[in-house]
Amino acid sequence: MVQDQVRSRNRIAPVNILVVGSGGREHALCWTLAASPLANQLYCAPGNGGIAEVAVCVDVAADDVDGLVKFATSTSIRFAVVGPEVPLVAGLVDALEAAGIATFGPSAAAAQLEASKSFTKDVCARAGIPTATWNNFVEPDGAKAFARKLGAPVVVKADGLAAGKGVLICNTLEEADAGIDAILGGKFGAAGNRIVVEQYLDGTEVSVFALVHGLQVQWLASAQDHKQIGEGDTGPNTGGMGAYSPAPEMTPELEAKVMQQVLLPTARQMADDGRPYTGVLFAGLMIVDGEPILLEYNVRFGDPECQAILPRLRSDLLTLLIAARDGALERVSARWSDDAALTVVLASKGYPGSYGKGSEIRGIAEANKLEGVTVFHAGTVRDGKTLRAVAGRVLNVSALGRDVGEAQKRAYAAVDRIDWPEGFYRRDIGWRALAGSHE
Repeated sequence: MVQDQVRSRNRIAPVNILVVGSGGREHALCWTLAASPLANQLYCAPGNGGIAEVAVCVDVAADDVDGLVKFATSTSIRFAVVGPEVPLVAGLVDALEAAGIATFGPSAAAAQLEASKSFTKDVCARAGIPTATWNNFVEPDGAKAFARKLGAPVVVKADGLAAGKGVLICNTLEEADAGIDAILGGKFGAAGNRIVVEQYLDGTEVSVFALVHGLQVQWLASAQDHKQIGEGDTGPNTGGMGAYSPAPEMTPELEAKVMQQVLLPTARQMADDGRPYTGVLFAGLMIVDGEPILLEYNVRFGDPECQAILPRLRSDLLTLLIAARDGALERVSARWSDDAALTVVLASKGYPGSYGKGSEIRGIAEANKLEGVTVFHAGTVRDGKTLRAVAGRVLNVSALGRDVGEAQKRAYAAVDRIDWPEGFYRRDIGWRALAGSHE
């Protein structure tokens, strides 16, 4: 096992590590892994302008499976961490493991939990996991008829990977018809060749994360994110405009329910199906009258949830990830700060639609000087000494505080030090926690 190779009773043998991805999640992973005594040289492919401060960035795309395997084998990488969903679904973990590179993340077969929402719904049906009433369709007439049967509001989802934007909350049947036509008509490309139409659930949405190896499941953390573009959680969905951790609703009693009713049955069913799961499992839940109902699974750390979770971690992340890959979760446990953390996303004007690229960003160093603040880069490049924006979501300003209120104040004080006229952000991240309302 990797754990036995990098540690012995009397010494630590640091290893070369590769992180795959280029977003804020990968910056948070690299920032955390760089502090591990088990880390020797840290690489990130392809990385970004902020990751370059803590790791060697490698010009290989995250979905270039052959290129990543070639780089890892030629650079004596001993452990790899795959951040985004696209290379996981494409089988990057399988390819790296076949080449002798120990890798954290699920196989392509197990990654179907995120690649296909209808696949996940079928797993729920077989395992008895609570989820919304649903059906899947490849043509619009049946989908529209089912939406009418459910009644408005109703949820319409692209079945495949849509970068967090493929879920439409339709308040009227007319909106549902339009959403069905848009998705099946190509709004999200091949991800929308099949759609899921499901019952709308009224409750509190919570994200939970666990490390899994086969039948071993260890709870990690909870978070709540703000998916919508506008203040007060209004407008179209995005990849995420901010998050905070822990989720105030996640009591020990509810955590136990999530483990027994959702996470453990999923691990057992995937193993029974010949698709044993290894990696981090991210469950999006709706809490209705105190009961957890599964909305969907993601097979990687959330973005921006990861940027709110990892600053709270007090254990060695690399040790945890190695234990999950090796099936040794009983040997480790995650320790957490009592502080809350909150992350504000800064995005390019126009996102989630079309946006410009190449604008200059200033003030990051000043923001990072504030107590408890870390700025994670998501879509930046270095142009000499100039930092430029090159993506939709560009920066994640994360802050720790005694509670969500203090973390929010610190995060926005840091945001105010960043000079980027071409960017925008929400001013109300964490508002539900502060209002004491999570409905």
